[in-house]
Amino acid sequence: MPDSQSDVYRPALIEDYGMIGDCRTCALVSRDGSIDWLCLPRFDSAACMAALLGTAEHGRWRLGAATDDARVSRAYRDGSVVIDTIIETETGRARVTDFMPVGASETAIIRIVEGLTGEVDMALDLTLRFDYGSTIPWVIGLEDQSGLQAICGPDRITLFSSIPLISEHMVTEARFKVTPGERQSFCLVHNASHLNLPELPDADQLLADTVLFWEDWSKVSTYDGEWTEEVRRSLIVLKALTYAPTGGIVAAATTSLPEQLGGPRNWDYRYCWLRDATLTLGSLLRAGYRTEARDWRDWLMRAAAGMPDQIQIMYGIAGERRLDEWEVPWLPGYENSAPVRVGNAASGQLQLDVFGEVMSVLSAGRRLGLADTPDGWGLQCALTDHICDIWRQNDDSLWEVRSGRQPFTFSKIMCWVALDRSVRDVEAHGFTAPIERWRTERAAVREEILTRGFNKKLNSFTQVFDGDELDASLLLIPHVHFMDAHDPRMIGTVEAIEKGLVVDGLVRRYDTHDSDDGLPPGEGVFLACSFWLVDNLAFQGRLDEATTLFRRLVGLANDLGLIAEEYAPDLKRQMGNFPQAFTHVALVNTAFTIADAHKGQRGARQMGE
Repeated sequence: MPDSQSDVYRPALIEDYGMIGDCRTCALVSRDGSIDWLCLPRFDSAACMAALLGTAEHGRWRLGAATDDARVSRAYRDGSVVIDTIIETETGRARVTDFMPVGASETAIIRIVEGLTGEVDMALDLTLRFDYGSTIPWVIGLEDQSGLQAICGPDRITLFSSIPLISEHMVTEARFKVTPGERQSFCLVHNASHLNLPELPDADQLLADTVLFWEDWSKVSTYDGEWTEEVRRSLIVLKALTYAPTGGIVAAATTSLPEQLGGPRNWDYRYCWLRDATLTLGSLLRAGYRTEARDWRDWLMRAAAGMPDQIQIMYGIAGERRLDEWEVPWLPGYENSAPVRVGNAASGQLQLDVFGEVMSVLSAGRRLGLADTPDGWGLQCALTDHICDIWRQNDDSLWEVRSGRQPFTFSKIMCWVALDRSVRDVEAHGFTAPIERWRTERAAVREEILTRGFNKKLNSFTQVFDGDELDASLLLIPHVHFMDAHDPRMIGTVEAIEKGLVVDGLVRRYDTHDSDDGLPPGEGVFLACSFWLVDNLAFQGRLDEATTLFRRLVGLANDLGLIAEEYAPDLKRQMGNFPQAFTHVALVNTAFTIADAHKGQRGARQMGE
């Protein structure tokens, strides 16, 4: 068993974590039973358990076997984010159930230990450190000896325990045994320190309610194909990364998990990106989740409201605009990958592609039956007029490079998308708009892209106008209906990316060794891009290759079905923030693409017969 001291304990592999959540925040639990990441009361709040990015001294809560020879297996309860971990020792078996109640008035983590066979020695070690591991709270035992409360400024954490706890040397511990049928529960509850102590939760009732909530929610999915469990798990991840009060979906649960071990490509992803909106909306609607799709669309409308020239690429989960980036010097970073960052300076970048993503969401919502918001068309008109004025400008690209603005081809394609969707909406719905201007600018953007964005020598679209470097974002061209997947130029682009950006069968975003993106070279393969390659293979009729690659990609998920942003083929490890919504969205969409392709193939055979 790992010791609670910082000179012994180290965070687990990224893929060894599971996520529990309540649609307001979440926690990451290692296979060993250590909660190493917890932000309260929101996804983007300061962490009170930050051992993931440091050591045990930066906050964690371990509940597991007291011996180091235990065998551990775990699984989510069907259709939920409730984790059951089975612990087997030489003397017996026990189960630990971890979950966060959904819809409770106060955020809580509940952990229940149940003896199954024999006798199992268990250990609890709790270290609370607020403000990303920097602040030690004042800890007070509860009067009836049923637990403790820890207070730090505006925050209070109360830990209710069914067994006595010992607090010494700024760590809370307990050692106990469980036998068959014996249950011990531990309930950690957060509330404001100026309020009264929370009431003791009914752990068993909350467990039943939470399991029922997730079971009912997951049954809605309409996907019917080979990868039902993988698609359902990805949809559950998206729901768990949703901030229920506003409908915003964070890009990931974490900050600063590295894209390269020991490197500086460490970013805070606990915010909502506009570019995620189109693909997320499509996956939710296609899978039958209209309420979540509508809430996400409405969040986007509120966040983007305002002057068109002040639109941002990302916002806080309630639509906040100030996401100032700063570094956390006292945290050494995951496996010494520094700096650890809070906030995201890319929120101030110009990324022209977001206009296309916003228009796609609004247009797709109308097409798929979502009732328009009262100001929807007015905002769309203002944004479309603005894109007419600025599409010729250079920008920072969807990859958020920090080396200066360039004429990125994909950004221009998404400008075309913005104009195209607005023109189509006028034609379909009879809206009032300066449609001739929009048509003229749409044609001009397309001509510029085809003239300067396609390199005839490479037979491929390129990362920037008049350039010779590749970019995996160009795999989205058929998705956004700029060009058919069977067009010779698109076939050439896919072939070029297969030759130039594929490593061990998986796709990099671009060549970080040859590109000046303002950061040292090196990162893993980008898993969403790899799913986009699968889409193109399927679109082009290369269905066996597509299916083989898709099967490999879903196989990279951990034992709980969770996937990070990137993968390091040389280390055979997941990399980047975790779990990553964009990756899970790509998995869902690609599963539908392959299912459609198989249906089309069967349909073609039947027609041929």
